[in-house]
This record gives sequence, structure tokens and C-alpha cells, in this order.
Amino acid sequence: MPSHDIDAAQALQARLASRLKMRHLVLLQQIEAHGTLTRVAHYMATSQPAITHALAEIESIFGAPLFERSARGMVPTALGTLALARARAMLQDLTHWALDIEAASAGRAAHLQIGVIPFVPGRLLAAAIGQTRPRGLRATVSIHEGTSDHLLQRLRAHELDCVIGRASAVLDMDGLVHEVLYHQEPRLIAHRRLSARLARRPLSWPELAELDWVLGARQTPMREQITDFFLRAGVAPPQAYVESLSSKVIGELIAASERAVSIVPADIAQELVRIAGVAIVPHRFRWTLPPITLFQRSQGAQYAEVALLAQALRDAAAGFAAEQA
Repeated sequence: MPSHDIDAAQALQARLASRLKMRHLVLLQQIEAHGTLTRVAHYMATSQPAITHALAEIESIFGAPLFERSARGMVPTALGTLALARARAMLQDLTHWALDIEAASAGRAAHLQIGVIPFVPGRLLAAAIGQTRPRGLRATVSIHEGTSDHLLQRLRAHELDCVIGRASAVLDMDGLVHEVLYHQEPRLIAHRRLSARLARRPLSWPELAELDWVLGARQTPMREQITDFFLRAGVAPPQAYVESLSSKVIGELIAASERAVSIVPADIAQELVRIAGVAIVPHRFRWTLPPITLFQRSQGAQYAEVALLAQALRDAAAGFAAEQA
């Protein structure tokens, strides 16, 4: 990098360190949320000239406009979009900081925010969290469910400390590191009587396509794998009778209908046998699902408690992989 560029970057860093305040970050967030300075002033119970002055102060720090005025309201410039992303992350860190202070005052080390996709078995999390206690983990945990892409967006925004999701080539991995925990095999689950009938003969994909399918959300790696499997078998993929991200809902729907089927990971299928009364059709597929993966941010502060939990997840996942071997 040329020396004049280095000097400019250092000067900007100095201005940010000495002049940028938390109230500036809040104001940026409110402009994004409300769209006009009039609405921001009303929401923040102050005058529009005061808001205009504060925005001018922020833009003088950055040395360029952060928003453009348009008929649609305040639209962020390219620099404004970057500033908003950083502001959101810093405010999320402040929220986590407050939770950590509350945890420390109660004798705990931290409060962890963990994202988990629905098809991760609960006993994997229970085993990992249980393993951390003897090792000195003094943290409370909040678990957030969602699809891998949604959870990774929240991870980048500093809303989550780590994500247990499913690796896929279509995921945006910018700013993230990942490690595979274990692989899951797919299992066909059905009502007990339907399972007994399907078990008497080799599976017929045209026949399966005519049944009532209960499937996960569209554009998730697992749903795409199921669609791809039917296509490779030369059969049009079935339309979903019901779409749900909840493995429990999938299990209850299948247990209630003799025409309903689904494909879920083997460990989830075993849970649904126990809690919903479905049956696993005794057929092994010749394909595997995208692996269960631990995602973390590649930069920024990392809790020692997250590292401890990550090791516990590795140990617990090794046990799960051995069960499926």
C-alpha cells in the first residue's frame, strides 16, 4: 500500500477513535430503520435540526456522505452501507457485553448465543453442554434456531457467537471459519403401518413420489439433496404436503397419517421414533447429507467459553459418528 494511503487510513482511524461516539452508531441505526430524519427525530424525541447536525458531524468524521436524500427517504451510499454494517456489529457487541456483565455479577463467566439448525439432535447439544461443566464452563446459553444461511448472517452481524449448521457450497463463507463435526445419513420415516408395507419390497421412487411428503424449508441443503435424489432416479420430485423447520412437527404429522413420509437424518429419525412414534423404513440410501459443521467468525474477540464448547462438540460429534458407523 502506498505511503499516502497508509497515512490517510491512519488519519481516519485517529478520527474514529477520538470523535466517533456510541450515540453516532445509534443514530445511524435509527436512520436505517426509519428512513427519514423527521421520523428519526420523532422517534428519538428531539428536533430535526439536531438530528441533521448530528448526521453532519458523523459524515465529517468519515469525510464523505453516508446517505443520499431521495423521494424514498435516506438511502445509504456505498460507504454508508459499510458504516451501517459495522455499527450493527458494534451495537450487538455492546448488547453481549451487557449480558456478560450481568452474567459476571451472578458468578458466571459469559452468556453465549448459539445458532443451531433444526436437524441437529438435541442430545448432541445436551452432551456437549454437559461435557463442558466438569471442565469449568461457567456460562449460560441461548439457543437460536433457523436455516444455515440465516444463522450465518446473524453470526457475521455479531448476534451469535457460533453456529452449528450444515456445510454447503452455496453458503457465503466470507469472514467465517468452519470445521466439520460429523456426517449424517438420511433415513426414510413413515407411519408404522406404511413403513411395514414399504419394507416388504424394494423402494419404488415413482410410488414414493405419490405419497404425502413432509419436508423442510425450500432452498436448504437437505431439501435440495432430496430433490436431487429424485431427479437422479428419473422421477419428478414430490411437492411438499407440509413444509416445516421443526423436526417435532414433522414427526407428529407423519405419526398421524398413513400416507405421510419424510427423509430426515438418522439421528433425528431415532429421536422421532422415541418422541413421536414414527417408524424408520429399513432402507439405506447411497448418499449422505451435507455435514454438520461448526461455524465461527474468522476475526474479532472469541470467548474462551466458545473454544471450550467447540471442543465438547467435537467430542460429542465423534460419539455420534461412531453410532452411525
